[in-house]
Amino acid sequence: MTSREIYRRTIEYFQKNNPSADTELEYTNPFQLVVAVILSAQCTDKRVNMIMPGLMKKYPDAESMAGARPEEIFEYIRSCSYPNNKARHLSGMSKMLAEEFGGNVPSDTELLQRLPGVGRKTANVVASVLYKKPVMAVDTHVFRVANRIGLTVAKNPLSSELQLTRHIPEVLIHKAHHWLILHGRYTCKSRNPLCSECGLSDFCRYYLKNHKSKPKKKSIKNLKERS
Repeated sequence: MTSREIYRRTIEYFQKNNPSADTELEYTNPFQLVVAVILSAQCTDKRVNMIMPGLMKKYPDAESMAGARPEEIFEYIRSCSYPNNKARHLSGMSKMLAEEFGGNVPSDTELLQRLPGVGRKTANVVASVLYKKPVMAVDTHVFRVANRIGLTVAKNPLSSELQLTRHIPEVLIHKAHHWLILHGRYTCKSRNPLCSECGLSDFCRYYLKNHKSKPKKKSIKNLKERS
């Protein structure tokens, strides 16, 4: 099967089976999403969603969080991974948003990456979720799933991102990001992927290579007996 055909069938499958895919991070405004995405680095969305209500009640916007010391922010996020680093990032990010952007979250990914704690992946998440920009955030789930299905042949996230954005229709890129993440989170797991429950297994390269039974080779003895 050609790469074009794999993309076509993958997109058709997700459009049919998960047409409303969206982030599982809970937020009510752009600032909250940036905070949540920074917190989600190497941390589950479930844990982030547990942290956010208390943090946002105390610091509901960039201006209020900008006035807090990292040590104060730490007390609200201590249960997430790398809380010290993230507290410093949230403090710096809030101050820059308040001082340079009037508290507004920019839509441009280059501007977003100026914010402390916001790298390429985080910027792409924010731009795609908030502004439906045709950018692809490649986390471990997206990287794994895209390679397994056969959408990409990539050795690093940037290569995966460039291949995916080149072949997925621009209008669908922001949604495809969630398709691949959710598929990796619940079906195409790192360990013990649920291939028997996956609707892509009939053309998934990982499944065809590792699970599909191969026809038994006929022995030389049997061939001679038939001749």
